[in-house]
Amino acid sequence: MKIRIKFSKQGAMKFIGHLDTMRYFQKAMRRADVDIRYSEGFSPHQIMSFAAPLGVGLTGSGEYLDIEVLSTDSSAEMVKRLNDTMVEGVEVLSYRKLPDDAENAMSIVAACDYTIVLRDDYENGLSMTVEEFYNGILDFIENGNLNIVKKTKKGEKEMDLKPLIYEAHRVADGNGLFLQLSSGSAANVKPELVLEAYCKSLGKEYPQFAFRINREEVYADAGEHDFVTLESFGEEIGEHVG
Repeated sequence: MKIRIKFSKQGAMKFIGHLDTMRYFQKAMRRADVDIRYSEGFSPHQIMSFAAPLGVGLTGSGEYLDIEVLSTDSSAEMVKRLNDTMVEGVEVLSYRKLPDDAENAMSIVAACDYTIVLRDDYENGLSMTVEEFYNGILDFIENGNLNIVKKTKKGEKEMDLKPLIYEAHRVADGNGLFLQLSSGSAANVKPELVLEAYCKSLGKEYPQFAFRINREEVYADAGEHDFVTLESFGEEIGEHVG
């Protein structure tokens, strides 16, 4: 049985890298007595995969991992059991059964939502007010040159960020920038790339510690940029399933 778990990663946990997060959840599965399925062979391991690794220093409100189980209790019970084992900063938000033919989360990621806040308690080096920053970067996204050189494992490649930024606007209370960016294996755009491109256009260094970045949600593409949350592929489990 395939299960998709949604969780948040906040506070000091933003400094924990992806591999350590994976090891943490492996231990949590044992502590919560999840009847997780193990691989066969000489060195069995828990069948578990994450949708999209979250960069160190970023927080996340809508992170996902897929597991396979041999049996399970209700979604509500499993969320409670897992959260009883969680450290401060990590919270399981949902536990849903996937269809048997569902693709794993990692393979279907197409877009992510981010909120970026310019810290007013940090010397950001941009020599501009918060208002000037938000207005300036939105104008840059709309009218600027977003051709960049992205470093990859195979070297460097040119990339035009403009068609990969699906949405950009101030958040409702004005204190932050919302970006919806392409993600996944085909074209993966991190918010830092947009921030770096903007700073470069100003002739300034990118002050990475001046920003708080939170990943709000992760999506699959139902067709022609009809984005649906990874959570929506699953359904709540109402009672014990053997």
